[in-house]
Amino acid sequence: MKDTNVFVYGTLRKNESNHGLLKRAKLVSQQAKLKGSLFNTGQGYPALMLKGESYVYGEIYNVDDNILANLDVLEGYTPGRKDNLYERQEKQVETDIGIIDAWVYVLNAENDEHLVHHIPFQDWKVNQWYTSFNEVKYFAYGSCMDTARIKQAGMLDHFSKEVAVGRVKGYEFLYSFPRPDGARADIKEASGEDYVEGIVYTIPRDAVEYLFVREGVHSNNYRPTFIDVEIKGEIHEDVLTFSVIDKHPCTAPPEHYATEILRGAKGRLSNDYFVKLQTKLDSVGFTFSS
Repeated sequence: MKDTNVFVYGTLRKNESNHGLLKRAKLVSQQAKLKGSLFNTGQGYPALMLKGESYVYGEIYNVDDNILANLDVLEGYTPGRKDNLYERQEKQVETDIGIIDAWVYVLNAENDEHLVHHIPFQDWKVNQWYTSFNEVKYFAYGSCMDTARIKQAGMLDHFSKEVAVGRVKGYEFLYSFPRPDGARADIKEASGEDYVEGIVYTIPRDAVEYLFVREGVHSNNYRPTFIDVEIKGEIHEDVLTFSVIDKHPCTAPPEHYATEILRGAKGRLSNDYFVKLQTKLDSVGFTFSS
């Protein structure tokens, strides 16, 4: 039985309505992307068209022939048939750990009457959440671990509920978003045993809107995404965080920003991870002025 990869961007994503079809599949990448445009069909599922220079976000799973056959049925695809709802095409999909060849279900161009409107964020899962949530767990790994600016913005009450320390396995911390005064923090998927620690807040919609502005979501600096976070030995799924869209090689952050990160981490995150944060600063050539 041959295994292959499939890129999913809609109801097959983790904890979405058809994800059960992938319960025996192996997750390859949680943060995968492919250039295209994502549309809402108005029928409870999205459609991907391979046009445009923006990225559509999803996940990659390794599946066997039986699972792939079940996916073909779901997507209305039969090899060689002209009136398929979707066509299954093999594409090179980008991930944080490299390019991966994967099958992708693309809407048959003859069915474009199903395209009602473009999906915000180019992310079905994020948009489904954003239109209906009241509060969410949020994983802060950078400057938002520190509450000085949050307090200054009058938002501290929103960041004071169920505050905890969290750990995300299979991710790496880096400074990949260059700004005129220095780089800002980011996380990305990594192979091996790497991990990121941070502070988990339970926040309401007003706090999310504050973060969208602070993180430059509508300016396409960072994008909202979901990860699994370990808190006190228990895995919490679909925790909100933010990831840099256009990642660059690591460079040094500005001093005020590094100060916020270390201040937010000290005495809260593990000692080993605090040393790891200091080592990361050393590796990008950062030094404090005094």
